[in-house]
Parts: sequence; C-alpha cells; structure tokens
Amino acid sequence: MNNISIVGRLTKDPEVRTTNSGKTTCSFTLAVNRRGKRQEGSPTADFFRVTCWEQSARYAGDYLRKGKLASATGRMEERKWTAQDGQEVRIWELVADSVNGLERRDDDGDPANTGTGNRSTSSGTTATATEEYDPFADE
Repeated sequence: MNNISIVGRLTKDPEVRTTNSGKTTCSFTLAVNRRGKRQEGSPTADFFRVTCWEQSARYAGDYLRKGKLASATGRMEERKWTAQDGQEVRIWELVADSVNGLERRDDDGDPANTGTGNRSTSSGTTATATEEYDPFADE
C-alpha cells in the first residue's frame, strides 16, 4: 500500500500553474522534523516535495505560505527524465490527495495565513468552513 501522511512547514510559497489541458497544479516543499536525539552534523528535518491537483492545488495556492504548518496525504511517486545536459534526473514526490493548513489566521486577517477555508478531502470533494467555526478557538 502506497499511502503517506506528513506534517511540516512550507520552505517557500507554493507554485501554482495551469497545464496545457487546463488543469490546476501546485508544488511546494514541506520540511518535516525528525524525531529523536540529534547527532552532531545530522539533519533535523526531511524535505518532501509535494504536488497536488485541482481543488487541493487551488486551496494550497490560496491559503498556504512559506513557514506555515500544513499537512499532506497521498502517495509517493518517482519521476525520471533526462535533463538538457544529458544527465538522468530522478526525484520522489508526494502526490497529495488532501492538503490542509494547520494554523489559525494571523492577527492581520490575511486569509493566506489561515488553516480555515476550502479544504479538499481525500474523496476530492470540498468542504467549506464557515466563519463561525474556528477549530482552534478556546472553548
């Protein structure tokens, strides 16, 4: 079974593009902290390239920004191609079925800094959050 879920912080703003066939795609990288004790010189995070499509891509482009905490769930895929210099390039990326922001809106009210809004579910449907609902509000 090829299923992966990660939680991390965006290393830069998401890149949203439209394909020649009109589909929306978005790519970003999540830095995921490692558990356990750090050994001298060892990295403290792993970096996962995430690609999402259509509703998830629009959500990521509208609501996620560099440094924000987010989750992504999907499958790992390998892509191979030959670069212009003739070198073979191989990368692994998480092709996300679901992407969510995990932080509340900043005090300045910028919707790009929110974890609420249109959320793409794993079934591909969109659930719209209402402004009255704040999952992070103090109870």
